Amino acid sequence: MKKVEFFILLLCLIAASFLVCADPPTCPADLDGKCSDSDDWQGDFFPEIPNIKYEGPSTKNPLAYRWYNAEEEILGKKMKDWFRFSVAFWHTFRGTGGDPFGAATKYWPWEDGTNSVPMAKRRMRANFEFLKKLGVDWWCFHDRDIAPDGSTLEESNKNLDEVIELAKELQKGSKIRPLWGTAQLFLHPRYMHGGATSSEVGVYAYAAAQVKKAMEVTHYLGGENYVFWGGREGYQTLLNTDMGKELDHLARFFEAAVAYKKKIGFKGTLLIEPKPQEPTKHQYDWDAATAANFLRKYGLINEFKLNIECNHATLSGHTCHHELETARLNGLLGNIDANTGDAQTGWDTDQFLTDVGEATMVMMSVIRNGGIAPGGFNFDAKLRRESTDVEDLFIAHISGMDTMARGLRNAVKILEEGSLNELVRKRYASWDSELGKQIEEGKADFEYLEKKAKEFGEPKVSSAKQELAEMIFQSAM
Repeated sequence: MKKVEFFILLLCLIAASFLVCADPPTCPADLDGKCSDSDDWQGDFFPEIPNIKYEGPSTKNPLAYRWYNAEEEILGKKMKDWFRFSVAFWHTFRGTGGDPFGAATKYWPWEDGTNSVPMAKRRMRANFEFLKKLGVDWWCFHDRDIAPDGSTLEESNKNLDEVIELAKELQKGSKIRPLWGTAQLFLHPRYMHGGATSSEVGVYAYAAAQVKKAMEVTHYLGGENYVFWGGREGYQTLLNTDMGKELDHLARFFEAAVAYKKKIGFKGTLLIEPKPQEPTKHQYDWDAATAANFLRKYGLINEFKLNIECNHATLSGHTCHHELETARLNGLLGNIDANTGDAQTGWDTDQFLTDVGEATMVMMSVIRNGGIAPGGFNFDAKLRRESTDVEDLFIAHISGMDTMARGLRNAVKILEEGSLNELVRKRYASWDSELGKQIEEGKADFEYLEKKAKEFGEPKVSSAKQELAEMIFQSAM
């Protein structure tokens, strides 16, 4: 095998879940060996899948909602407005099941084996049909997921424009819009050192041009947010890295993004998606607290919010609940990538969140935040490699949506019942004293506190009642 062929094969295997490798020369066998030059698709993409409806907890129908009732009002807001569910285009329509150890396992019937513009337009039609049958109004995308990369920036932009025009046409007469868009600044070899933090100024400029275009098309489609996920904005070793320079460059990049957003009249929220590592050894937006500190240092705290991904939270050594609370308390909770990882696996597995307990804690943060609009819940989650039926795409999303809906119902039950809030109130009751108020108002210096400590003597320390708190929480499940 020639070196160039080996390199292409390796790149394809690593990027298999995105299916953006060089165009293969042949088509799948079920298309009689004929590659279509048209984006037209005869008939439905999902002919055996009905529109997904709410049938209630007792239903045995796997293609129905048990807990998610879109129009049901909870705490004065429709369930669909609490969530604003979104489908991730890259996992749903570009995921192949491939990984570094194995080739693709998923061959959807509408695929013709190419990464052409006509095929990209066919996938976009499939996306809209999927959204309508699922009853979801939002979707998310990377620019290079929905349209193929070209040999030049101009060609790439032209490809993207053609697919975007189709999406604009398909939006007509519906409420379907992008929840957010973003630029893929991690797959192409040019980004091996990062985009905004690259050691090469030409790469920095190319990344800026790509983000400029991705923001424009997101705005054109009526998208409500724009995400920055810096998968390669970090380092492998500090021995060859000027961290200060790279962080300064990243800040300049974000400043330029803010300026361009305002110039084109894009009212959407700019979101940073924290992740600790993978593919880099250390990513600069490690977690919510790190990202918040970065934004404060560079005077960007009022220009961005955070897109919290649950799987990224666990990779950084936190729970999703912790990351959501950190973002919320800093006024930065903007969007949630609803997924989870595997406790026995040390990488970003992007599984659909099906843990009702975790979903309940997530929704407790969302309720306390008053919702997350104009953000929402994006299913940055993919089918397992072994799940290969078209209906699995629907079942996975239904399960994820039902899990979050149960989480909302449970969170409301806990908050309205009040026992957990009362337990927390009692734990901090001493702070309702005169001394507690003086401390919180900044009116108690060390000399005064020393005097009070001598007056009080040895302080009483009460039980935290953790087991009772857990019992109250579990009783709502």
